[in-house]
Amino acid sequence: MMISASRGQWYAVMSLRIASTHTGQRPARNPWILPDHELALFYGCPEMPRLSHYFLPRILLNRRRVLYLDGANQISPLLIARFARERGLEPSAFNTLIRVSRAFTCFQLTELIRRVPKILEAFAADVLIVTALPDLFFDEDVRDREACASFEHALEGLQQIAMLPISIAVFSDATSFKTKRRDFFQKLCKQADQVLKVNARPDSELSFTCEKTAPVLSQ
Repeated sequence: MMISASRGQWYAVMSLRIASTHTGQRPARNPWILPDHELALFYGCPEMPRLSHYFLPRILLNRRRVLYLDGANQISPLLIARFARERGLEPSAFNTLIRVSRAFTCFQLTELIRRVPKILEAFAADVLIVTALPDLFFDEDVRDREACASFEHALEGLQQIAMLPISIAVFSDATSFKTKRRDFFQKLCKQADQVLKVNARPDSELSFTCEKTAPVLSQ
């Protein structure tokens, strides 16, 4: 169900249990469909890494490949296998279409992002999903200078990837952190083509608020 809002914003309300359900009449954008060849940023609630899983069935059913950079270390093969079985498929039907690389530090995540063009030469993904960006860069064990430099390299890497024919989706829980590095998140928002805030509702549904969309280029 789509709910209109103030200018420049809209809301889509649906439960994770019906993540594959269409939203009805043609909205400006269906939040469950990642925009083609754009960088979309999803943030707003602690469940963001798990939420990323619910975008996968639509993508994988269309036989599109996913490169998943798991900075949150929460990718769930069991959940993905359940998605396949619910659709009458063997888990292998989805597993062959997704490649997962995990990062446990901000430096590892930056390196993975910068290696994406090389990875795509061997695994031609249609969608790149990144979790815990910039969350991993808030680690207080990493000095400010090093964290800032690594994050800037990550943004440069995303900028390079954005020039390729691939959709990019970043799932972040950055706003739940109390850190002086919050400007990292603002820089990521500035670079994103689409920014969506996700709020969990008391009825176990989610509301999506579109805070930024890329301008439509004239033909």
